[in-house]
Amino acid sequence: MSDELFPRPAAEIAPGAVHLPGRLDEQAQAALLAACRRWALPPAGLRTVRMPGGGEMSVRQLSLGRHWYPYGYADTVVDGGGEPVKPFPGWLGEWARSAVRDAVRVAGADVYGTAPGTVPYDIALVNFYGDGARMGMHRDSDERSDAPVVSFSLGDTCVFRFGTPEGRGRPWRDVPLRSGDAFVFGGPSRLAYHGVPRTEPGSAPPGLGLRGRVNVTVRAY
Repeated sequence: MSDELFPRPAAEIAPGAVHLPGRLDEQAQAALLAACRRWALPPAGLRTVRMPGGGEMSVRQLSLGRHWYPYGYADTVVDGGGEPVKPFPGWLGEWARSAVRDAVRVAGADVYGTAPGTVPYDIALVNFYGDGARMGMHRDSDERSDAPVVSFSLGDTCVFRFGTPEGRGRPWRDVPLRSGDAFVFGGPSRLAYHGVPRTEPGSAPPGLGLRGRVNVTVRAY
C-alpha cells in the first residue's frame, strides 16, 4: 500500500500499540477524505471544542455515532445546537477491524483479549489539524468498552507522542504518522496517554488535495 523506496514495516511501539504504515492506499485515502468532507457539513458538522475551563481546542472536531464532549458522550450536540449526531458507517467499522487483525499479527493473538473480527465499532471522532494545531497528552477513557482504538491519518505528517497509562510525562515515544498510516492501541496500552505536539504543514501528498491533517479515530462505545 506504499510507493516508498524503502517501505516502513509495521512496528509495536508499546505492548498492544502498533503502527501500521501505509495502511490506506491512495484510493482509500481519497475515499475517506471525501467522507470526512461530507461529515464536516452542518448539521452536527466540524466545530471548535470548548473545554470546561473556558479554553478552546486548536483542533476542530466532529463525531459519528455518538457526540463526544468534554468528558462524555451524548446522542446530540449537547454543547452546541443540540443537533442529532451523524450515524457511524458500517464500512468504517470494518476498516477498523481489518486494521486490528493486522495489528494482532504484530503484537500477538492474545494482547487485545477479544476476537478482532467481532469488535462492535460504533463511534468515531474526526479531528482536523490546521497549521499550528496540536493535541495535548490525554487518554481515551470516556468509552465503556476496552476494545482497541484505531486511528487513520490523512494529509500532513504529524508527530504522534505515545506514552504510558501511568501519566502524561516521560517515558514516551514520538512516531511520525504520515498520510495513509494507521495506529492501533489496546490491551495494556488502551489507556495510555498520547498526543500530537506538532504537525508538518505542507507535507501532505500533493494528489490528495488537503492542506492540514485529518485524523479519524474509531472506537467502540
